[in-house]
Amino acid sequence: MSSTNTIIMTPRDRKSSSPNFSQSCIELQPVAPATLRDAGRLLSESSRKDVDPVETLPHPSTVVSVVERWNHPKVNIFRTCAILFAFMIMGANDAAYGAIIPYLEEYYDLSYVVVSLVFLSPLGGYVGAALLNNWIHVHFGQRGVAFLGPFCHLAAYIGIALHPPYPVLVVIFILAGFGNGIEDGGWNAWAGNMANANEVLGFVHGFYGLGAVLSPLAATSLIAKSGWMWYEFYYIMLGAAAIELVTSLWAFWPASGQLYREQNPRTNAPGESRLRAALKSRVTWVASIFLLGYVGAEVALGGWIVTFMRRERAGGDFESGMVATGFWTGITVGRLVLGFVTPRLGEKFAVLIYIILAMVCQLMFWLVPSFHVSAIFVSLQGFFLGPLFPAIVVAATKVLPAYLHVSAIGFAAAFGGGGGAALPFAIGSLAQAKGVGILQPIILAVLAFLLLLWLCFPKLDKQSNENASSEVEQPGRRWLQLDFDLVDLGKRTIRRARG
Repeated sequence: MSSTNTIIMTPRDRKSSSPNFSQSCIELQPVAPATLRDAGRLLSESSRKDVDPVETLPHPSTVVSVVERWNHPKVNIFRTCAILFAFMIMGANDAAYGAIIPYLEEYYDLSYVVVSLVFLSPLGGYVGAALLNNWIHVHFGQRGVAFLGPFCHLAAYIGIALHPPYPVLVVIFILAGFGNGIEDGGWNAWAGNMANANEVLGFVHGFYGLGAVLSPLAATSLIAKSGWMWYEFYYIMLGAAAIELVTSLWAFWPASGQLYREQNPRTNAPGESRLRAALKSRVTWVASIFLLGYVGAEVALGGWIVTFMRRERAGGDFESGMVATGFWTGITVGRLVLGFVTPRLGEKFAVLIYIILAMVCQLMFWLVPSFHVSAIFVSLQGFFLGPLFPAIVVAATKVLPAYLHVSAIGFAAAFGGGGGAALPFAIGSLAQAKGVGILQPIILAVLAFLLLLWLCFPKLDKQSNENASSEVEQPGRRWLQLDFDLVDLGKRTIRRARG
């Protein structure tokens, strides 16, 4: 091919274009091959192996959201059942600590501080889950969560059932914490995007409470009544974790990383991770710190209540174990029942009322030195604490854009799980010097802090409208229309004072 081409236009060619004919030569200049390609195409070809094109797609200007339900499409029925069973295992895992702590003390001859390490060690797992949850979703999808969470449970329970030396046991609990953190974040984000999210999450977390009811009941009965060793209880947990692995993988196998990226295209800069974008939001941090305190108070009460009732209320081994069962029963019933009340009151106002009522129950539990009164009010306290976790998840999904749900809720849930490790350990350390009665004022102080923190959560109605929430709220569904934001109020007050 020559470097130049000449085109000569004849009269026939020009007849229709001009009445005045003149022969003309048009010389075509050589063109560099690279310029024949679009610059974007060149960039795409050079980075195709490193960048998923779905991740860099612009967010559509017009979005029509199709809200999934727990029973539509049909695959969601199986996925919901798998998640319910997974949460039951998670609840059984967390509640078992309180039932076995007295027996761990005797078996390993431990002090309060040392035995409290079983609460603290899962913190490492929760931290890892908070950092890796989004990465697992982007690369492996919910299939990755369905494998890693149950597999970590299975491996941890095998190790615990072998009753190794105590330092090894502490390390094994890190693995159980990672499994809980991964599933907590992933499944909360999935269920929180459903239609009627409060009710769905109420049932999901109700099964967490059901596992937390059955676990200390079974452990206490088998150890105190049937003469089992504490580690033999984990034979049951091992079998349950194996079932969890099979059911979760079967239900979520089609949910790959590619499918997740297609369904959740990000709108932030392509070079910025979803987790980093989520951590820039006040919603993520308020929800994370709230769940840190909430889960910490919940697990501390469930974990130390048996020891408290035995030593401060002179209860027997079996009776004290039943008080822990009563607390977790309250958690379960509260999530199932109040999950239908919360959307009528609105998440902001409902959570405020629940915390105040839980504080009243805590005061009665603390100030009336009676075994039976304590047992009743700790159960009522569980009833009002139960719906808080689902309500926080729903509130966060209303405020945040959809592509940040997994990152933000996964981080917050795993961060909250860290509270379930740190606060019980702190109470155990203080109990070494002050006695286990220190449990009561600490729980009351945590609830007061949560009340103040909740007032700093952004307004839901305004944010829901701005982000085009996927679930359209039916007129008249709410009984009250109360919303508030102390941070926004403070900013407006400062602006008025300056202006």
